[in-house]
Amino acid sequence: MGDSLERLYLAVVAAKDLDPATSRTARLFQRGPAKMAKKLAEEAIEVVIDAVNGNSDAVVRESADLLYNLTVLWASAGVRPEDVWREMERREHLLGIAEKLPKSSPKMSKRTATTTAPTAASAAVRRRIVALEGRSLRKRH
Repeated sequence: MGDSLERLYLAVVAAKDLDPATSRTARLFQRGPAKMAKKLAEEAIEVVIDAVNGNSDAVVRESADLLYNLTVLWASAGVRPEDVWREMERREHLLGIAEKLPKSSPKMSKRTATTTAPTAASAAVRRRIVALEGRSLRKRH
């Protein structure tokens, strides 16, 4: 998979300066990071909806769109696929590859909390999670 994403990344970088009238990639670069982020979010939502609805063929198609849009955003932000792989390797050494790093540090005892300055991670506000279980969702087209 890493080779495929690297090939996609190189193709995105090569296409960014093409004619926006004929290249979706060039059009996204022309419109800027906010439009790229919006497209990425839309694709992520479509993957979620298709997964919740049990449509695995659509999950595959929308996941390909999601990876494309993620790669476009990476290229815009100056992030290379190997940067992401390095972070994945770092996390694997900390928690195992199938785990995600927590958003904040583990709870500390009162004594430790009063003697240690709060970090940005421990002070971060958790985002609200919306349950999708048991709902049938539809994609808008």
